[in-house]
Amino acid sequence: MAAAAEAPSNYMLAGLNCADNVHLIIGTNPLAAARCSQSLGAGAHPVLIAPETAELHYSLQRRVDDGSVKWVRTAFRDEHLFELGRDEVGRVVDAVFVTSGSRDELGSHIASLCKRNRIPVNVVDAPNLCTFSLLSTHSDGPLQIGVTTNGRGCKLASRIRREIASSLPPNLGAACGRFGEARQRIQQYDRANGLPSSATLGELDDSVDQSALFNKLVTEEDARNRRIRWLSQVCEYWPLKKLASVSDEDVHRLLEAYADTAREDVARRTRGSDGDGDASSSRPLGRIILAGSGPGHPDLLTRATYNAIQSADLILADKLVPSGVLDLIPRRTPVEIARKFPGNAEQAQEELLAAALAAAKAGKTVLRLKQGDPFIYGRGGEELAYFRQNGFSADGAVTVLPGVTSALSAPLFAAIPATQRDVADQVLVCTGTGKKGKAPEPPEYVPSRTVVFLMALHRIVGLVAELTTPVENEHSETTTSTRALWPLSTPCAVIERASCPDQRVIRTTLAHVAEAIETEGSRPPGLLVVGRSCEFLHPREKGRAWTVEEGFRGRAQGVVAKIDLHDGVFVEFCGGKETGNHTTN
Repeated sequence: MAAAAEAPSNYMLAGLNCADNVHLIIGTNPLAAARCSQSLGAGAHPVLIAPETAELHYSLQRRVDDGSVKWVRTAFRDEHLFELGRDEVGRVVDAVFVTSGSRDELGSHIASLCKRNRIPVNVVDAPNLCTFSLLSTHSDGPLQIGVTTNGRGCKLASRIRREIASSLPPNLGAACGRFGEARQRIQQYDRANGLPSSATLGELDDSVDQSALFNKLVTEEDARNRRIRWLSQVCEYWPLKKLASVSDEDVHRLLEAYADTAREDVARRTRGSDGDGDASSSRPLGRIILAGSGPGHPDLLTRATYNAIQSADLILADKLVPSGVLDLIPRRTPVEIARKFPGNAEQAQEELLAAALAAAKAGKTVLRLKQGDPFIYGRGGEELAYFRQNGFSADGAVTVLPGVTSALSAPLFAAIPATQRDVADQVLVCTGTGKKGKAPEPPEYVPSRTVVFLMALHRIVGLVAELTTPVENEHSETTTSTRALWPLSTPCAVIERASCPDQRVIRTTLAHVAEAIETEGSRPPGLLVVGRSCEFLHPREKGRAWTVEEGFRGRAQGVVAKIDLHDGVFVEFCGGKETGNHTTN
């Protein structure tokens, strides 16, 4: 039985800066005309190679007539590759496009010549002759989205590209431009004031995902990074529809210092929406609703919270409320999203509370929309106490609606039973980060316990050290040296964006979880589950440090299934290297 042919590797996708490059176009057909248009669109100078007697496609002839395309009226000669380019690169052309197809021997000859001289070459319908491939692209200002099937798609890439483009909100490209300008203004401010760059390594590279320290606390000493951190978190957490609607005025507000002006801005907009700068003392008070939006999927909202979304006069949402839930908000309803990031949480919280109080005193129904459940690390108790202290203590003045907490639902979506007979008979929900970023007291090891850590991934190294080694307990006069320590071999799982389409589960152990997060990057929000229950339905395979599962298959399947990638092979990782479907020692 013959061995199966090795699957060809995929392309490395890249964007090329082609400004003032010289591109040779070989052919006179409609595809040659399209290649000239693509070259011109990238700022390059296309040069058409075709005999004087050739009949040009009408659109190609028009390009030649208006002077945008240069026509060298002769058959292709090898010397063209080294004579028609730019002076600054020794007259070597920057790229070659052959549009006559793979059956033409000229295409094979040109491809071979280009490869020997390291000149990028593309031959239509001949992936084996190409050193680069063109993607099916959607362009919207600075935003470009490319799709390729690596030469196997038969126009399927074009269909996929149209589907992706149609799902995007309008004006998203303009929003990319605005946020790019905002980042540039921050960098210019830093340079003008003699400050080091506030950008971190890889922050300006589109190919790099969020780092594992994306939600690391911004300290007072590092306050200059607050604007850049806020901008990054806006891009990560805001729904695309809201990002696409950002105006120049919104960007200006994003760049303002977070001082008293922020609270004044919130109060001013609240008064403006009411049309009256001063709430009348005779006006009846409105009401405030504290509600949890669940872990992510809009179908996991309670009916009560859905009704509150539909009827509220003003919605004040936390930044982690998923876009699928925010999409349910009627267009007529004003929405404010918390300007929270590590280091600005207290002030952003004050802004939301002040806005809620002002609107409710003006007679409005205000919905404070929170992720998960408002009383599970959601500050719901603090907010309820605040509103009671400020005149909303009567029955019905403030209503609290529960939500499905990710602390219990995320493990379910990752097929981890938080309790399981003979495996785990108790569940502990902890925070990985205490007030002002301080480390809370670590829980002791109990073999039959499943522990869920919220807000922990940005400091995973410290958390693992606290669980597995003796540490001083600043909350007590004694040390925790007698605390039962967690074995490094304890199974654990990182669950990010639970129940959202881009859900990801990393299955590993305490020994490797920090390395796994550092390697795979961050996809907030996420949590950490630790305990034997993590491997009850997913036994570890020998030799694998961690595995990665992508995607959420919906409630109908009951559990999240593994996503097949790379031609049907489940993608797994060991020590940061892709291991495919085999064991790594």
